[in-house]
Amino acid sequence: MKPQDYSSRAAYRPPAAWYRRINKRLGVLLTSVGLAPRDAVTLEVRGRRSGKLRRTPVLRTPFHGADYLISLAGESEWVRNVRANAGQVTLCRKEAQRVKLVEVPVHERPPIIAEYLRRGGARSGANAAAMQARYYFGLNPDPSDDEIGAVARFYPVFRIAS
Repeated sequence: MKPQDYSSRAAYRPPAAWYRRINKRLGVLLTSVGLAPRDAVTLEVRGRRSGKLRRTPVLRTPFHGADYLISLAGESEWVRNVRANAGQVTLCRKEAQRVKLVEVPVHERPPIIAEYLRRGGARSGANAAAMQARYYFGLNPDPSDDEIGAVARFYPVFRIAS
């Protein structure tokens, strides 16, 4: 099965209904209890309009001594909610940890996105990494720094601060 295609250059690329249902139930459960891949966590943030707690499974990307979250869907709902909550969120993996997310400027995003892709290859293999590059970022396998830089503005990146 191919992954959700987020490669279009729209401001927000909503996930398919089947993907939302799986993530809302199974993805959140597996990341919260620590049964998902090691870098997976559940992001908990209050909805900017509803005030309800929203849970989204995301992958942490370690890079140069810090951890980052990348929005593969661009200006997604979780990104908007994080901004509305001044970066105050909870990350869950076996236990809950209150953290602040700090948005990374566009010019600093390319090496973090490149690390996300590199780790995807290490975690899932070359074929999976090629699919991630194509379907998540609209890039060819093994993209150059310039190619990643050209799409970085479409993918919000947040540094996890204590």
